[in-house]
Amino acid sequence: MKTLKIIPFLVFTILLIFGCETKSEQITNADDYTKYLGLKDNKSVTFAQNEIDFWQKKFDAAPNQISYLSQIAANYSTLFEYTGDIKNLYKTEELLIQSNEAYDYSRVSTVRSLARNYISQHRFKEALVLANKALAIGEGKKETQKLLFDVQMELGNYPEAVKNLNAIRDMNSFDYLIRLAKWNDHKGDLETAITFMEKARDIAEKEDNKVLKIWSYSNLGDFYGHAGRIQDSYDSFLKTVALDPNYSYALKGIAWIVFSKERNTEEANRIIDAIATTHNTPDFYLLKSQIAQFDGNKSEEIKNRNAYFSMMEKNNYGAMYNKYNALIYAEDKNTAQKAIEIAKIEVAHRPTADSYDLLAWAYLNVGDNKKALEIAQLHVAGKSFEPKIQYHLAMIYKSNNLPLKTKPIKDELLSSLYELGPNFEKKVNQL
Repeated sequence: MKTLKIIPFLVFTILLIFGCETKSEQITNADDYTKYLGLKDNKSVTFAQNEIDFWQKKFDAAPNQISYLSQIAANYSTLFEYTGDIKNLYKTEELLIQSNEAYDYSRVSTVRSLARNYISQHRFKEALVLANKALAIGEGKKETQKLLFDVQMELGNYPEAVKNLNAIRDMNSFDYLIRLAKWNDHKGDLETAITFMEKARDIAEKEDNKVLKIWSYSNLGDFYGHAGRIQDSYDSFLKTVALDPNYSYALKGIAWIVFSKERNTEEANRIIDAIATTHNTPDFYLLKSQIAQFDGNKSEEIKNRNAYFSMMEKNNYGAMYNKYNALIYAEDKNTAQKAIEIAKIEVAHRPTADSYDLLAWAYLNVGDNKKALEIAQLHVAGKSFEPKIQYHLAMIYKSNNLPLKTKPIKDELLSSLYELGPNFEKKVNQL
């Protein structure tokens, strides 16, 4: 369940939040969330560390008890979720490989766990191999079909994804409903997606399942924002942190509301700085860079972008930040060729509309308008409803003198400025 958050909504992605209004209207109240900022005590982290110590000692005393490795791995995964430290994700992988090798990849739950770890690393093709291996074993077939849906969606294999979704159909199942919501969101039917996510939330509340409530509240925060229901989005994020004060995903959502809706850059930076003391990931620097750009503070914008790349160099994030890197490189004519190279890798790894958008956008920024249009028309147009992708598409149409195709997208984007962020307001108006 934990990894699914990354799949539909690309975790790591602050940029994925919301609907729109340029007029500043106060939604947030610092008194609501300040008590959750800068908390030194994280019960989930402390518990995970104690569990690691406990199970490691048991394994050291009885190395033939391979099942202990999965217990240790699960807690390293929790540490990654709460700290953002990539080393914990790789430690999880190491332990799961050790466990799978000991079982000769015959234990389906352990195979699936490694597949989910690869999803977190954006190693989707390897995750698919493991998911199919789990399916071949046969045990726990429905759980494997949930995994297969998740992987196939990431890879853009939508007919296969739907087959697995239909195979687990159960309108009383939380796991089915959140995937049905994901599918409808992918199709561009946000209203239906919200309806199913709310049904999933109702199940979580009825069962009083804290983990599922946190998951559904935080993702409804995203969905409500996409729909322009900013107050509902804020309230949903507050419900999340009330249950788990250290849940950085929801706090980042609040920071985005403060920045994009209320245009309060000082407060947005305060929230981000507080979160980053315990959950430090490269995307924080990119958000701070965006904020500095909006403030017109060029030196601070460059400083945070450089800090992002410095963190990338110090840590091996694999393919996890390829999208961010490609978008950054594409902005500068001097590095746009790098964006093409990264985008080609992404297309090879996951041939989705999102990946092809990166490639088309990169070609546009090296001046190859025709190539950009060819890729966009073949692989992007009508296949993604994400506002930033739609903006790229409009720019490609405009560069190829296709005003009749540009205008409808511009009109749509004007209602999506909140999700795009304040820096796009002028860009969209100039389309």
